[in-house]
Amino acid sequence: MGAPAFGSDSGHDSLGFAVVTESLLDVDAHVTAVSKVTHGAVVTFIGQVRDHDPDASGRVTGLDYSAHPDAGRIIGEIAHRVRGQHPLVVLAVSHRIGHLDVGDLALVAAVASAHRGDAFAACESLVEAVKAEVPIWKKQYEVDGTHSWVGL
Repeated sequence: MGAPAFGSDSGHDSLGFAVVTESLLDVDAHVTAVSKVTHGAVVTFIGQVRDHDPDASGRVTGLDYSAHPDAGRIIGEIAHRVRGQHPLVVLAVSHRIGHLDVGDLALVAAVASAHRGDAFAACESLVEAVKAEVPIWKKQYEVDGTHSWVGL
């Protein structure tokens, strides 16, 4: 379900990846994928499952993420677009699907560049676009056994 790793659109040596996966997310793998000796800044974002949500009436105990079959392609397109808007960065991003418990990692992004301003700006753009555009939905379970769908 993941998108393939991608390279630079501008001819620079660029490592990185953008995937939707059922596998556990590894922050270190994201940082390693974007780190180079020319980068003075690596910005990471970690989105983890929390025990509460504005859409929940009680405490959240876990959730199931499901994705449209095109989600892997779309996350890759977003990564390419953000890289095009911020050509001095290298980025990696993954969104997990399947069952996740409170505390599990749902979204990890790492962005590296020579300077922190570029990395921060690109990381924010990347995370916001992934959350807004990738067709992923969550079924949220509450402590009383009820559930609700979010993002449909």
